[in-house]
Amino acid sequence: MTKDVTQYETVATDAGEARITWHPGKRPWAVLALGHGAGGGVEARDLRALADALPARGVTVALVEQPWRVAGKKVAPAPKTLDTGWRGVWPALAEPGLPVIAGGRSAGARVACRTGRELGAHAVLALSFPLHPPGRPERSRADELLGTGLPTLVVQGGNDPFGRPEEYPEGPYALVEIPHGDHGFALPKRAPLGQEEALGLLVDGVAEWISGLR
Repeated sequence: MTKDVTQYETVATDAGEARITWHPGKRPWAVLALGHGAGGGVEARDLRALADALPARGVTVALVEQPWRVAGKKVAPAPKTLDTGWRGVWPALAEPGLPVIAGGRSAGARVACRTGRELGAHAVLALSFPLHPPGRPERSRADELLGTGLPTLVVQGGNDPFGRPEEYPEGPYALVEIPHGDHGFALPKRAPLGQEEALGLLVDGVAEWISGLR
């Protein structure tokens, strides 16, 4: 299927109706599917930055809204339900016939890590992976990240309370740090780089990694 303009697609899943916003790539060779976190939707600054920048680099970006967000609910459901929604959307993501990179931010990154190999993803992109709850490093979720079985990139803010880059264990993944960034990649006013510069680092890091997957 060829998508030459931004399209909105509603997909029925066992967790309810999900929504995909397609940002078609220029002569695309891959689809990057991005899920959102538990505290927000696809309007997150990192998701929007990637959707704006990557299509010109040959990557179609599909922003996926989980059924709970589409239904207008304020609280995310259990991880099992999030995985169910993602699985239900996957056939639509794969329908263009291109390799699909499973990705997302925060809770969406966890979903991509847990289900990527099972669904036949080409690779996994984890934005602001919540390595542990804030202040609770003993409750590590590293097993989800280390168990993807796929090429994996983590993009993490230097001041993310859910896990700073130096807290990450060694493993078969790449990591790009966004200096001074918090869990949403927002920077404090005292930071030596600006917000747009930080997002540029994020986009360039992801684009370079994706180009290496071809």
